[in-house]
Amino acid sequence: MSRRMKYKKMSAEAADRVAAVNSRPSTPLQTSWFEFLLDGTLLEKHLQKQNPDPPSVQLIVQFLEQASKPSLNEQNQVQPPVDNRRNRTLKLLALKVAAYMKWDLDALEKGLTIPVLNMLLNELLCVSKVPPGVKHVDLDLSTLPPTTAMAVIIYNRWAIRTIVLSSFPEKQTKPGPHQMNMLSIVQQEKEMTENILTVLKEQSADSISVLEGTLCLKKDFYVHTMRTLELLASDAAANGETESSTAGLRISADELHCQVHYDLGGIFFQQGSTDQPTYVKARDHFRQTKELLKKLDCPVHVHLDEKRLTGYWNACRALTGDSDPLDSQTSPYNQINSLIRAHNYQAVIEAFIKDNITRSLPTHFRRSVLREFIYKVQQGESGLEEVCQKLCVCNAVRDTLEGDILSVRFQQLLLRPSKRIVDFLLEVCTRSLEKGSSFETHRTNMGNLFRTLCESLEDLSLVFSVSSHKLFAELLNDDQRKVLVEQMKRRSATVNLRAKPLPSFYDIPASASVNIGQFEQQLILSLEPRRIRQILIELHGMAERPFWRVNSKWEVPSDYIHVILGIKDGLTKDLVYILMAKGLHCISIKDFAHARQLFSACLELVTEFSPKLRQVMLNEMLLLDVRAHETQAVEGSRERPPSDLVSRVRGYLEMRIHDLPLRQVVGEECVAFMLNWRENDYLTLQVPPSLVMNNPYIKLGQLLASTCKELPGPKETRRTAKELWDTVVQICSVSVQHKRSSDGRVGLIKHRESSMGILQRSKFITFVKKLREPLVLTTLISLFVRLHSIVRDDIVNEVTAEHLPIWPSTLANLQAVDVEAVAVTVKELVSYALTLNPNNQSWLVTQADIYFVTNLYSAALNFYLQAGAVSSDFFTKPVPPDVYTDQVLKRMIKCCSMMNCHTQVAVLCQFLREVDYMTAFKALQEQNSHDAMDSFYDYIWDVTILEYLTHIHHKRGEAEKRQIAVKAIGQSELNTSNPEEVLQLAAQKRKKRFLQAMAKLYF
Repeated sequence: MSRRMKYKKMSAEAADRVAAVNSRPSTPLQTSWFEFLLDGTLLEKHLQKQNPDPPSVQLIVQFLEQASKPSLNEQNQVQPPVDNRRNRTLKLLALKVAAYMKWDLDALEKGLTIPVLNMLLNELLCVSKVPPGVKHVDLDLSTLPPTTAMAVIIYNRWAIRTIVLSSFPEKQTKPGPHQMNMLSIVQQEKEMTENILTVLKEQSADSISVLEGTLCLKKDFYVHTMRTLELLASDAAANGETESSTAGLRISADELHCQVHYDLGGIFFQQGSTDQPTYVKARDHFRQTKELLKKLDCPVHVHLDEKRLTGYWNACRALTGDSDPLDSQTSPYNQINSLIRAHNYQAVIEAFIKDNITRSLPTHFRRSVLREFIYKVQQGESGLEEVCQKLCVCNAVRDTLEGDILSVRFQQLLLRPSKRIVDFLLEVCTRSLEKGSSFETHRTNMGNLFRTLCESLEDLSLVFSVSSHKLFAELLNDDQRKVLVEQMKRRSATVNLRAKPLPSFYDIPASASVNIGQFEQQLILSLEPRRIRQILIELHGMAERPFWRVNSKWEVPSDYIHVILGIKDGLTKDLVYILMAKGLHCISIKDFAHARQLFSACLELVTEFSPKLRQVMLNEMLLLDVRAHETQAVEGSRERPPSDLVSRVRGYLEMRIHDLPLRQVVGEECVAFMLNWRENDYLTLQVPPSLVMNNPYIKLGQLLASTCKELPGPKETRRTAKELWDTVVQICSVSVQHKRSSDGRVGLIKHRESSMGILQRSKFITFVKKLREPLVLTTLISLFVRLHSIVRDDIVNEVTAEHLPIWPSTLANLQAVDVEAVAVTVKELVSYALTLNPNNQSWLVTQADIYFVTNLYSAALNFYLQAGAVSSDFFTKPVPPDVYTDQVLKRMIKCCSMMNCHTQVAVLCQFLREVDYMTAFKALQEQNSHDAMDSFYDYIWDVTILEYLTHIHHKRGEAEKRQIAVKAIGQSELNTSNPEEVLQLAAQKRKKRFLQAMAKLYF
């Protein structure tokens, strides 16, 4: 009876499994490790699949994990793994997988932890019959069987590579055995890794000697394959086949030597930081690697990163002062480094100025050169302050040309620059544009730099030096110069500056004797309405054809084209079309003066015969005036729009004329204009309800105005904000359909192109990027941050913003929301807002949070520091506690921790309202720290942390670092008997200096 019940139960389970397999035919079951024990042919078949599951490195982990499981005796005591047939077979299977991967250390290192790879290669030494108990350096590789010698080479290559890799900042998470409690297994694996690294470092000299001996062997090498490993496990091994000179996979001497030279170069380069002469050895090995790579046509068994090799090679030449005989000419890197070594600093500056034109040096290299000079100044070298300033200026001009943000160091330099530095800056600007002036973007960017100089410099005599320079007139248009002049007049009652007018337009005299081609050329060039009309009269007297087609770049909106082309008189049709096309072109390049002339002439013309076109031109002139005023506002003008312009905008929004072609962009920009100038009363109270129902932009404007108007009252605002929330959620939602598949299951199909909202998301983004009112942008950022948090559903890593409580905390139809669209929109929105005001601390913190939750820790820390800098005059005042909240500080701590900057972690732990001693102590225990370590001790004011530092350095025998900590703790202002005011002053002083140091490091 029990057997029948058991049979029924097993049948039910089998049926469930079959049903599961049938319901998911595209997901085959993963092959279990024990199946390879049962079928000896299964492993090779599995590895030959296109995407084997589990993959090769995971199989190695599973085989070795099972083979190394400890056993229990009768007294339940843990015993070492049993040496039985099962465990030996599992280890052999792991070796076979590695052999199938052709012992590619790159792939093995990326997929396996150090303890697992150490176990694998020790097993390789064992099966390859490497004499136990004998140091590898004492073995004569030339007398060993080929596969035995190769096992020794592979192990020692891995040993020195692991030492090098362990010194790199980045630590990648790799798969490993996770059968035990997570916390204990991670700690156990970390201790094992540290122990193995200690042994490898102690034996590094022996490993280097073994590999140097390998380079003396000129014969081909052989490494174990799956077949030779199989022979080892069978009786066939007795005939010595696995020890013959041709057994295994052949690797040519040149290929192995190339790989060994590269690995030795890496270890010598790593040792160079403490032993300068080893850089010469590293250089020689990398040179050999490059030569062998050129010699090898198609290397199969060489696995190295050629970009890293190039980097190593350039670094070695810079550090040893050597030139590359393989290069026909010295690289820009070497030229700069040679000039620095020769103390020819003026030539370095000249090279940077020339590079502003050629752009052969990457910006990160230029910045590293500047940091090197700053370090020399900090170390006490005299006469380099001006060199630092000039290099900073050169880098600022390069950043300007490429459209990058100016560095904080340059902005600090502008606070109190000398006349000499300003003159040098103007010289660099002039020389940097000499050959690159054909690029309009470069000239525009340089013009922005001149505007920044005029707005930032406090000394008006320096401002006049800038504004009287020839580039000022060449790079800035008439309107921009007028705005700057007005600003300077307001700053000083005795301003003597005359803006240089723009060059006049090319005016070609008309004559009846010129041919049609010359007239058409004049027509294209002319911007004067009367002249355009005269040319068209001449042309129509010569030929009857449509001259609005003369220039293919003349375009009018498709909304108007049928109305204009419906004009019967050919001359009038050409004139209206060309005047409008030229006016629109002038608006696009912000030449509003000529656009106004062209549109006025066109309006005067169409008024005579077409009320419809008259209204069209009035609408276009309204858009012209709106854009002109918005452009002035973006460029710094705070003058409110005239009441006449506001009235015209209202009139347009309320206009209802049948059969009148309307451009959507006019209404869009009118709504944005009203929001930007806080005409919230009109949008919320006076706009007709019919417009709200029919015009999506007016509806959006009304909702935004209503929400902004009632901020910050949370209770009232939630009612008005709810409708804005629902509208935006609909814009970011997509239609979802339920479809039944052939097997009866119901699935969801999302149609991304079919938006459910009043606007498509792309049009919504275009509209948002016309807004510049901070409160409106803050409201939208807040909305999208809350929406982003809901769709991500990650409570721990939430993005912060202002006014979050006014929005709902849940979504009714979460499935319909396009998660990717929300993520992209919130990033675009915050980035756009920061282009308008890069000093808005709330937006900076939000941007930092976005980088933080996406694991971009360096960028996140950069923006957290920027938020603190703008709220404290670059840390000259305390950062307000509502900016550096405990949450922000903890995130800064995590950023530093994830970048292995553990000393910075310890310093930041003091900033918390309650000092986090546990985190600080744990960070200080880390010996593999990638920050300046003891140079940060001066920024620690907490005596407990300093005492702990003294203790751990004493425990490690680090006398010099202990002395630095003792010196820091011995400062009189840190005496705990001091009054609280003295201690607070000491803490504030160290906070300021630390944050300024961090800003210079990460900006």
